[in-house]
Formats: sequence, C-alpha cells, structure tokens
Amino acid sequence: MNRRQQIKLTEGIDWPIMGLYLGIVTVGLLSIFAAEYREGDNIWNDIIHLNKNYSRQLMWLGVSAVLATIIWLTDSKFFTATANLLYAGGILLLLLVLGIGKDVKGSHSWLVIGGFQFQPAELTKLCTNLALAKYLSSLETDFTKLRSRLIAVSLALIPCAIIILQSETGLALVYFSFFLVMYREGLPGVLLVIAFSGIVLVLSALLVDKNILFIIFSVITVLVIYFSRREIKRNRSRLVVILGIWAFCSVFVMFVVPFAFTKVLKDYQVRRIEVMLGKENDPKATYNTRQSMIAIGSGGVIGKGYLKGTQTRYDFVPEQSTDFIFCTVGEDFGFLGSIIFIGLYVALLLRIIFVAERQRSTFSRVYAYGVASIIFFHMAINISMTIGLAPVIGIPLPLVSYGGSSLMTFTMLIFIMLRLDADRQMVLR
Repeated sequence: MNRRQQIKLTEGIDWPIMGLYLGIVTVGLLSIFAAEYREGDNIWNDIIHLNKNYSRQLMWLGVSAVLATIIWLTDSKFFTATANLLYAGGILLLLLVLGIGKDVKGSHSWLVIGGFQFQPAELTKLCTNLALAKYLSSLETDFTKLRSRLIAVSLALIPCAIIILQSETGLALVYFSFFLVMYREGLPGVLLVIAFSGIVLVLSALLVDKNILFIIFSVITVLVIYFSRREIKRNRSRLVVILGIWAFCSVFVMFVVPFAFTKVLKDYQVRRIEVMLGKENDPKATYNTRQSMIAIGSGGVIGKGYLKGTQTRYDFVPEQSTDFIFCTVGEDFGFLGSIIFIGLYVALLLRIIFVAERQRSTFSRVYAYGVASIIFFHMAINISMTIGLAPVIGIPLPLVSYGGSSLMTFTMLIFIMLRLDADRQMVLR
C-alpha cells in the first residue's frame, strides 16, 4: 500500500477520539492484568492458551480491531439502510435468550454459540441506537407530536422490558440513557423533571413509612389548594390536576413501589438497594462494596504502584476483573491516578458531543449523542457502584471491564460514529 492509499484510508478519522479509545482500552488491559497476575505466572503460556481473563481480553481486542476495520471500510449509508433490520434482529436475539439462554451469575441473559458465550443485551444497545437515530431523522417524524414521542420511547423501552425478564436489571437501566438523546432532540424538559420526581418518590417510599408519606402528600395538597383557591375558581381544571398528582403520588408510594420490590426485583437486588440507603447492615450484602472501598481507599493519594496492590492481588475484591475493575486503578494509582483515568472518559464524552454537534445529518447527530449517553451511564453507574454511591447491579466499565460482548459493542458503537463523522458532509436518513 503506497502513501497516497494510506492517507486515503485514514482520511476523515477523528484522531482525538481514536487516541482516547486506545488509551482507555490500554488502561483496561493493564488493569485486568494487574488484577490477575501472580508471581511465577507464565505470561506467554497464559496468552497462547487463553488461561486468564487478560489473555482472553487481548483476543477480544483483536476481534474488535477486525470489526472496527470492517466498519471503517463500510459505506455510511449501510447503517441507515439496515438500522431497522438490525433492531428487529436484536429484539429477536433477546427473545431467543428467553427460550434457550444460559444462566450466568443469576441472570438468564447469555447465548452460547460454538463454545463462546455473549450477551445480546449488550449488542442490542447498538441496534437500538441506530433505530432511534433512523426514526428521529425520518422526514415523516414530527417529534413535537405525542405519537412520535411515544414511538421513540417504545423503541428504547421494548428491549429494556425484555432484558428485565432476563433478570439483567443493570443492563436494562442503561436503555434509559436514550432519554437524554430524546431530550436533546426536543423532548420537553418537564419530562425530565417528572423522571427526577419519580426517583425522589421511590427513595421516599424506601426511607419513610408509607402512611406518613400519605399524610404528608395530603397536607401538601390541602395547602396548595388553599393558596391556589383564586386560580382554581377561575379554572376548575387546576383542581383536577392537583388532585390527580396527589392520587398518583399516593398510589405510587403505597402500592407501585412495594409491588416492584416484592414481585419484580430479586431479593439480592433489594438488599443491595437497602444497604446503599443505610436500611440494612448485612455483612454478606455489604461485603463486595466494603472490599471495593477498602481497596480504593488503600491507594491513598498516589497509589501503591502498579502490580503492588494487596487488596486486588490477594483476591479480597470480588469480580475485580469485571464489575469492580476500577478498584485496581484506585489501589495501584491512588486518587490522582483515578482522577486522570476519569478525565480520559470526560475528555472522550466532550469530544463525542463536539463531534455530534458538527454533523449535518440528524441521523449522525442522534447516533453520536446515543454513544455519549450510553458511555456516560455505564461509567457513572459502575464507578458509583465501586465507591458505595449506587447498588451493585453488574454494569461493566466501558472498554475497561473484562468481557468480549462489552468490548466489541463499545468498539462498534464508537467506530460507527467515526465512520458517520468521516462522511459528515453527507445528509443521511
């Protein structure tokens, strides 16, 4: 390949995103290695025979590189043309898992093909992002209309509902990241206020007796009606709205939340949430989080040094190559290293937003915002899990946690965005 061909092949690629991607992936490989390596291990033998997670992650990185190359060589129009088909395929895979899926660590969300297992729920994030971008960029879509908004919401929540049936609540929550995309495209801010209010209601229902909450809601309603009596006389519909809000809040905290915590969530998930809120101090339920916080805290300001962490090297931290991989960064490189590491994600997110805003095509912009939202949700929830700010729900750290399904999905998400950005002068629908 001559120099002119090489320049043409790499023309249009966003090098800052490429550099940040490679940097984060490298940190991931080093962290998985640090979590698993023990004195006397034969590294080359482990790599050749795929005996360790770091050797298997290296293999998945090779597969991801091949996928990235194929995506880069693909015409951007392919992604708009196949978006709906890929979404339908993703939904079928999720339904297939319900029938012939394999149980792994309490979730029925894995398919086994030829000795390899993967989670369709990971891949379906990509398919959903493409389908949402396709729908919102359609000339027939008027996102100011309720019907269009309901269709967009359904595109995000249908796979979410199926994944919940697979007992994979953590990954299901990530699909709510698409609401950030819809907000950017014109979803009313009041809906985000309602969503935030729903979170407050759930927390209130868990921390305060439901009968006391009912009394509080009733008193607040009476006061609002009293101070709004003049407006209510002029417009009787205000009273209907006020009473409707009171009824919804009361039913939500007295019936909906208790039902969800007794019939929908698993016992261990309920315990983790209660532990996070300080309602339970079961040593078994708090073990993972306590060990994680000890490991991160023991790193101090500058860390113990690479391969010198004791909490991770002596297996005190569970799932330290997957859900709790951030502990290795915190223990080995300390507070400063953790800040720099998180800074890589922040820089990646800001660059993706910059890339999104320079697109001429609505499809490319929506897709790029979807990538940013998915990465943000994963990063924020995973790191919050490891430091005790969120319940342990099994969400991997993007491009860092061990897992072929996760690594390949995030690689494809990013490289499709890079491909679309390289053709940003085109208007795709």
